[in-house]
Amino acid sequence: MREIDLNEFNNPEYVMVGNKKMKFEDMMNEYANLKDEEKKAVKKYSSEKALKPYQAELIKMQSYLENNSKRMVVLFEGRDAAGKGGTIRRVTRYMNEKHYRVVALGKPSDVQRTQWYFQRYTEQLPRGGEIVLFDRSWYNRAMVEPVFGFCTEEEYENFKKDVVEYEKSLVRNGTVLVKIYLSISKEEQAKRFAKRQRDPLRQWKLSEIDLQAQDKWDEFTTMKYEMLKNTHTIYAPWTVIRSDDKFKARLNAMKVILNAIDYEGRNEDLSFVPEDEIVVSGAREIELMEVQRIKSGKFTD
Repeated sequence: MREIDLNEFNNPEYVMVGNKKMKFEDMMNEYANLKDEEKKAVKKYSSEKALKPYQAELIKMQSYLENNSKRMVVLFEGRDAAGKGGTIRRVTRYMNEKHYRVVALGKPSDVQRTQWYFQRYTEQLPRGGEIVLFDRSWYNRAMVEPVFGFCTEEEYENFKKDVVEYEKSLVRNGTVLVKIYLSISKEEQAKRFAKRQRDPLRQWKLSEIDLQAQDKWDEFTTMKYEMLKNTHTIYAPWTVIRSDDKFKARLNAMKVILNAIDYEGRNEDLSFVPEDEIVVSGAREIELMEVQRIKSGKFTD
């Protein structure tokens, strides 16, 4: 090992870190990065810990569904990077794997394209005592497909008519249906896309469609409005959750799901009331979007 010449460190720009000579500026930047990572780790730990009481409630709810042979379907919709996958993972983290399924269907096969549109989704519906969580659902035809031209205008119009009766039939026959739309801002979506592009562990999440999401923001917003307006019903209402804050979105999604079932043994010390600034009904979201359009001449969110 080379003998270190201490005279090399007379320059105040340099410092000794162990046996390593570093620029003072580089050392401070590295220290700042370490502190930043530490803060993120502590925040993440605290957030995950705060979710656990509600995850325990989800286990109780799941047991109630199993013991009473009830069926439950939870739809997670929203723009790319809105947090659907992360929210689903937190919801199901401690659940009994035998009694829930996460369904994320890819594009339909040539055979499936010749079938009734709802057929491949109907095949995934739960049996008694089971929860099925859809990471995107039949509502692909309400937003993604028409925006990118993956369906015809006639197919889109037929869907708007058919989906209301389809969901009404599910609910009438005893299925508990929860429809959650995670709403992300354009700025936050851009940040998450940039992070995915930089991080080699997240790059797989970026698809060609994702890369066009920002350019087609206004088209998606219009289709979101049409979807809510045409499919928010008394028996199958939408719940919109602001998802720029991932922790709050996940926590409130759990509350929404738990409030859909009157299960036994609910922890009375917990608050199950969703946060007003995070959660709004589909009807209220329609009103807010219409106000935006009146003020600015177009939808802005």
